[in-house]
Parts: sequence; structure tokens; C-alpha cells
Amino acid sequence: MALEQNWILPALIAIPFIAGLLCWLIEKVSDRLPRWIALIGMIITFALTLVLWQQGNFNTLLVTDAPVSGETLPWAAQFILPWIPSFGIKFHLAMDGLSLLMIALTAFLGIMAVGCSWGEIQRRVGFFHLNLLWSLGGVIGVFLAIDLFLFFFFWELMLLPIYFLIALWGHNATGGKTKEYAATKFFIYTQASGLMMLIGILLLVIIHFSHTGVLSFDYHDLLGIDLGGWEYIIMLCFFIGFAVKLPVFPLHGWLPDAHAQAPTAGSVDLAGILIKTAAFGLLRFVIPLFPNASAEFAPVVITLGMIGVFYGAFLAFAQTDIKRLLAYTSVSHMGFVVLAIYDGSLISLQGLMVQMIAHGLSSAALFIMAGQLYERLHTRDMTLMGGMWGQFRYIAPLLMFFSAALLGIPGTGNFIGEILILIGSFANHPIFVTLATASLVMAGLYSLIMIYRALFGQNTTLDLVKQNHGTLKDLGKRELALLLSLAIGLVWLGLYPQPVMDKSEGSMQWIASAYAHDVTMATEPKHGIRLIEGNMGDYMHAHHHELHGQGYDAGMHHHEGSDHHHDHDHSGHEHHHDHQTKQGE
Repeated sequence: MALEQNWILPALIAIPFIAGLLCWLIEKVSDRLPRWIALIGMIITFALTLVLWQQGNFNTLLVTDAPVSGETLPWAAQFILPWIPSFGIKFHLAMDGLSLLMIALTAFLGIMAVGCSWGEIQRRVGFFHLNLLWSLGGVIGVFLAIDLFLFFFFWELMLLPIYFLIALWGHNATGGKTKEYAATKFFIYTQASGLMMLIGILLLVIIHFSHTGVLSFDYHDLLGIDLGGWEYIIMLCFFIGFAVKLPVFPLHGWLPDAHAQAPTAGSVDLAGILIKTAAFGLLRFVIPLFPNASAEFAPVVITLGMIGVFYGAFLAFAQTDIKRLLAYTSVSHMGFVVLAIYDGSLISLQGLMVQMIAHGLSSAALFIMAGQLYERLHTRDMTLMGGMWGQFRYIAPLLMFFSAALLGIPGTGNFIGEILILIGSFANHPIFVTLATASLVMAGLYSLIMIYRALFGQNTTLDLVKQNHGTLKDLGKRELALLLSLAIGLVWLGLYPQPVMDKSEGSMQWIASAYAHDVTMATEPKHGIRLIEGNMGDYMHAHHHELHGQGYDAGMHHHEGSDHHHDHDHSGHEHHHDHQTKQGE
């Protein structure tokens, strides 16, 4: 457990922040420099994830049937600094195989996002990259933070810049809704859900304090507390916080607007990465901290996920705007993610890992292509497009490939992810799996409708370009490089997913057994600050006479004077020791 301080972890978070700030400062000097700084910053971040990939020891496999505890968490690297010691808050980062893969995906798509906004963003270039990189830095923070307060801090930090990306550089929608409307809607949804999560975090910390007398926000300390009737309530607070971000069916209202009206880089960021933070949150926090409540709640969530799969697919049929269609496919695919998480068998969790990375790559690629079409035709309306197959040499086959990947053609990563999720979940949820399999037909339908409308039929490209003063050029070298690297990633995941599975196996196994057998509590909280001896009940018992004099209220918080330390009732003290040995056994 005792790992040395790994300085690469804070560097992963710091590099995007520093690069973003530099972009903004250099904006006055030139318009081209910020782009290069942002690109180099993201490439360095990606390189660091590869270094961690090489260094880390991810082979710690557990005894499968033993109950797990905070001691056996499969960290490969961690970093701890005191931050706000009086509240027991630390700057505590830790990384296992799951978060490493997610960070690698973030950094890779970060490079893509900077690349695809090279030609698209023309005004306030530096400020744009500041927002983009700070959002990415926040996401990496979310994947690494283990202290719940720090996690919440990064969670809010990653959402703020997206508001500006949509409001300042977005597109006004075809239906007349302004980009500010979409940005505000996104902001209100995410802030309200973040508030719910904060309430959950505080409740959890207070209950832990009343059990142990230690104030701690640390993940290791909070695992396995006996929450009694509060478990369900706190689990719901966390769940709502993540469900809005993931969009689980009734909470998805912000997604289509935000996606359709964000600039291309914003869409890549939203679809590829931000949605994954919610799945990560469910895996890292909701399932291990509240295993019983999660198991009870699972049928409800999976039902909502299945409704979402069909609902997203049906709405995707009806869209004419290509970006809105892609946004609804995201809602549809997240049903699979929910099924995998709440099924909780090792195979479905492994499939989830591949599915998240593949969905990140394929949806990012499709949003980039939608942006490229918009740059050329100045419209996103599919009813007006047509016949591009004969017009553009590279756009058409690439669009076809990524659509095929999205619907899960064997040979792409999406297929591996979906098939593993379905196989893994079949034992526990056969009916849901059958339904989900039927929904794959829908996925085929909306992908084919998109291809058919945009690429075949009457060639309207020339007229559109004339009408809207577009440009009739095929993909340039930069655009081709972006799309090909995404395509190579997808095919690699589809043909040889083993490295990804190996890296994430330890952490996924820990999560699966936490879900199946519960987590045992840490014997002595390591990371918090002890405010009172023993637990709250003993403390109140021991200080009964003082508390009585001044009303419980004043006494509960803190006593003046030195008798606080000496006047322990002997019985209270002994009781506290008993309490610990019981847990130790």
C-alpha cells in the first residue's frame, strides 16, 4: 500500500492548466502560437500517460471471493500532500488501471480537440484554448482525485469552461435557439446535480465522523462504513450527480442542445470525455461506497438505461441536424454503460472499459467530421445534403467507417465492448440483455440513415457550396491525420483489446468484488484529523456533566478549557478501545 510519492500525477493535472494560461497570455502576440502551445501541452500530457503505462505495476490480482477493503485497493501510483488539515482534507491523488486508461483517452482526445479547432476557431484563440485545456485538466483531476472534497473541486472545475466554450464559440441552432440558451441550460443542469452530490459527500463525512470521531474526506476512510438507513439516501445524492452527466434517461435534457450548439472541440470534449467521468464516478464512488443500496437500486437504473437505449435511438431517427442525431446516439449508448456498471460482473466491467474508450473515439471522430462538413457546406441539415460519395474522395469513406464503428461492426472496439457487456450481464439480467441486443438493430438503422442521406442520392454539394459561400475542398493533411489516428485506435481496440483488459483487470476485479461482497471498513482512519476521542456517542456519554450544563449544542462542537482532556470517564475510554479491537478482529 505504501507507494512513494509519484510526481507524474500532479504533473498530469498541472500541464494543461499551465499551457492554457500561457495560451491566453500569448494571445496578444500572435494568433498561431496559442494553438501550438495547446497542442504541445496535450502531447506532453499524453506522453506522460504512456510513461505511467510503462512504469505501473497493474498485475496485483486479488483472491476473488474474499471481501475487499481499502487496504487492497489496486493503486499503481499515488501522491499525497496536506491541503486543508483542519478539515481533514488532503490533496490525495491515486491511479489504478481504470483511471490510467481514462486519462490516456482524455489526453488523446485533447490532442484531437486542439487539432480540429485549428481552422474553425478564429476569434479569441488564446481564451478558447484556455477554456478547452482547463476543462481537460479538470477531467484528469476527476480521474485522479481520491479525496472527496478534491474530487468535487475538480468536478466543478471541469464544467465551468464548457459554459464559455458553448456561449462564446458555439453555433446558433437551426430552430432559432441561441447558443447562450444551450450553455445556460447545460450549466443549470450540471450545477444542480453537482449540488446534490456535495450534499451526499457532506452527509457521508458527517456520519463517518459520528462513528469514529475523525473528520476525513478520504476515500480509504469512508469505505465500508455502516450507514444504516442513510445509505440509500446518500447513494441517491451521488447517483443523481452522476446520472445527469451520463445522461440517464429522464435527466438527459441538456445533452442534445449542448452538443448541437457547441463548437467541434467542445462536442469532442463533451461526448468523448465528460460523459465518461460520470461512468467513472459510478464505478469509483457509488458502487464501492454504497454496495447494498446500489444492488437494491440496480433494477430501477437498468430499466431507465434500457428506456434510454430505445428512446435515444428513436429520437436519433427523427433528427435532421447531423450533430443532434449524434447527440442522441450518445444517450442511446449510455444505456449499455449503465447495464454494465449495475450488473457488476467482471466480464461486463471489462467490456465497459473497452466500450467507454471505443465510444469516446468513435463519437469524437463523428463530431469532428460533422464539424468538417459544416466548415465546407455551412449547414448541418441532412435533408439538404446528398451525393457526397462522388464529390469528396476522403470524407465519404471515413464517415462510413466511423458510422459502422458506432453501430458496432465486428473489427471495431465498439463491437468488443458491447458483446462483452452483453455476455457478462446475461447471467443476472437475461431479459434486459435480450432487449439491449434488439436495440443494436436500431443503432444500425440510424447510422445507415445518416450515411444514406449525407453520402448518396442527388448530389447537392455544389449548390450548397454556392449558396452558402463554402469551400469545395477535400480533407487536408491535418484533418486526415486526426481522423486516421482515431480510426487506427478503433481498429486496434477491435482486433487486439487485450492490453486494455490487462491494465484494467485489477481495478475492475476490486470493484466487482466490492459490489458482490461489500467492503470491510478501515481499522483506523489514516487520512483524517481526530477531533474527539472515540465515537460521538461515547464522547457525549463521557462529557455528560459538562454537556448538561451548557446545553448539548455548545458542548458538541468544542469545549474551552483544559478539562476537555483530563475528565474522561474511564468507562467511556475503555469502551472506545473495545470498539477498536472488535473491528480489528
